Amino acid sequence: MRVLVVEDDVELAHGMVTHLQAQGVAVEAVDDGEVARRRLAAGGIDMALIDVGLPGLSGYELVRGIRADKLPVAVILVTARDALSDRIYGLDLGADDYLAKPFELGELSARMRAVARRIGHLARSERVFGPLKMDAEDHLATLSGEPMTLTGREWAVLAALVESGGRTVPKERLVADGSANAVEVYISRLRPRLEVAGLVIRSVRGFGYRLEFRGGAPAPDAGGSANA
Repeated sequence: MRVLVVEDDVELAHGMVTHLQAQGVAVEAVDDGEVARRRLAAGGIDMALIDVGLPGLSGYELVRGIRADKLPVAVILVTARDALSDRIYGLDLGADDYLAKPFELGELSARMRAVARRIGHLARSERVFGPLKMDAEDHLATLSGEPMTLTGREWAVLAALVESGGRTVPKERLVADGSANAVEVYISRLRPRLEVAGLVIRSVRGFGYRLEFRGGAPAPDAGGSANA
């Protein structure tokens, strides 16, 4: 499970990240609501721990956007606003739980586990990256709502890029049958199909590839080192 901490209190955010990493949770942190919105839209996040009083975009607005966009993300609001009316408002917006500050980190972990069990995110087979959705259980992929036909190896390469959540994937993880050239063939096939929806497979020279979402705008010709 990959978790996004959205908290502008640097000390608290650091404590939450350190605690979750010690438990083996893959975690990222941002301190701005608008930055969080863009990160969540890119996909690859299973759960978000969101403060309400954020710069850029409030936590309430962020939750409203998550639900309006139908993002498959569990949400726990973590905030000092502990009045009953605040809790009701946050839950009605679509938060899965509401944790008032100050809190013990052990309670945070317990609430995360409870939410994950309740809504099934630990077993969720669908991954989303911008306009791309991949359902491993049914082996179905859609791009901007349209079905994508993929070979077995194309699926494996694309799934690895989506699973990375925008991070670079080492080429060794993508190599099939010991052939780096084969990976480059799959990448070259996938690129033009994804770019029409604003998704770019970017090369990181000497290391691997990463998937980027350009907000629906056509990707420019990468040229040079950005090609396989």
